[in-house]
Amino acid sequence: MNEIPSSSSRRNFIKHTAGAAAVASSVGLSAQRAQAAAGSNERMRIGFIGPGGRGFGAHVKSLCQLHESGRQIELVGVAEVYETQRDRVADHIKEHTGTNPGRYVDYRDMIEKENLDAVCIGTPDHWHHKQTVDALKAGLNVYCEKPMTKTVEEAFSVEKHWKESGKVMQVGVQSTSLPVWDEVRALLQEGKLGKVLGFQTEYFRNSDVGQWRYYKLEKGMTPSTIDWKRWLGSDEGLAPEQPFDREVFRQWRRFWPFGSGMFTDLFVHRTTSMLKATGLRLPGRVTGAGGIFMEYDGRDVPDVATVVADFNEGVQGLITATMCNQESRVNQLIRGHFGTFEFGNGEQFDGFDFVPERGPVTHVRQAPERISTTPVKNTTLAHFENWLDACEAADPMKCNNPPDLGASAMAVVNLGAQSYRKGKVYFLDGEKREISTDDPGWASRWEKLSAARGEPNHIPGWKAGDYGSKLIDPEYMRYGGPWTDGVDPSEA
Repeated sequence: MNEIPSSSSRRNFIKHTAGAAAVASSVGLSAQRAQAAAGSNERMRIGFIGPGGRGFGAHVKSLCQLHESGRQIELVGVAEVYETQRDRVADHIKEHTGTNPGRYVDYRDMIEKENLDAVCIGTPDHWHHKQTVDALKAGLNVYCEKPMTKTVEEAFSVEKHWKESGKVMQVGVQSTSLPVWDEVRALLQEGKLGKVLGFQTEYFRNSDVGQWRYYKLEKGMTPSTIDWKRWLGSDEGLAPEQPFDREVFRQWRRFWPFGSGMFTDLFVHRTTSMLKATGLRLPGRVTGAGGIFMEYDGRDVPDVATVVADFNEGVQGLITATMCNQESRVNQLIRGHFGTFEFGNGEQFDGFDFVPERGPVTHVRQAPERISTTPVKNTTLAHFENWLDACEAADPMKCNNPPDLGASAMAVVNLGAQSYRKGKVYFLDGEKREISTDDPGWASRWEKLSAARGEPNHIPGWKAGDYGSKLIDPEYMRYGGPWTDGVDPSEA
């Protein structure tokens, strides 16, 4: 059995995190433990950071269920600023696994003392970056609830630290564990739709009390039961100081300092799935629109919003919704020159529809088709199983939603939110990871390509050559073009 690092070594690592040798040692030890766990009786030790609504209902309960099914995991620590919730979660773990986990207010104390192999992060968005980076630097595998971070810059930082660490990290968009997206991507790359032009997706909701106000406030939520300053993260510069407020604590998704409303709570789900299906990653241009058109309940974030993301591959993404209407949803789909894949709504798929374009356009014989896929009954459970598989194999790329995909989704939805708030269009240089509101000549780029009769760009992995990507020049087009020196171009 591998030697377990001492609490003091964990503490020094977190406080100083200096020296490549310390990083390599920590990473190597954790990888050895993960590999050993796959073939021995050693259990992977997991701690929970901020297991509130999603963190308890999905993270803790899913892993308890997987423990009961025989997975080699031990749930050994709970770090939560709300005393009542901390005890509720810890008691549940003890009841369902037999382990009485350590109970902590500060997650850093848990990392120092519990000799962890991995953490699950379920805190509000504004804490995700710091907690993820701290965990990766401590040599831990990470499961972080979506969105991966609060800002795009933080997302790029997490992606960098993840790559340097060699650790396994899963971002909690559970729909990425559906097999349908890998199947769709293979069909797109083979040219089933011809040149891919765009995707369209949504996440509509409705509520009689206002979105996210259904999270109940409790009298027992007080400054004596909640470490408010630690929750804010004001000492770390994560949020401004403000008076204790149950509403902000429980319904933080309504307020900009802690989240970005539907952009990062909901749009990130569907956007990540579409990026996985198409193989697209960082956008080149992002615009956001919307407003608070009905839910005047003190919220900051809009109740109607739309994001338009344009990609360098010549594909446009549309993400749209309202939080005040649910029964007239926009279908999820991917459009190409020769056809469309229609998915319907939600994430429970037994198949999707191929809708061909008409014959005079395609010049190939195509019929409407229902394409079957394997449904997944519990995507959250499947997502955690995928994470555990990757941890046991010490294989970061085995995760269905690794940080490079998580960062790309954040770039779409968060720049959309910033565009809405600031009334600006954002441009992204994916190679340099630079964001700007200065137009690099986006429209003129495409105009030049057209003027040069250039070749269209394609999604990553495109294998279909010119199929569905070329126009046919009618005979009469030979009469077009400028008359230079009075000469008819058709006679030149």
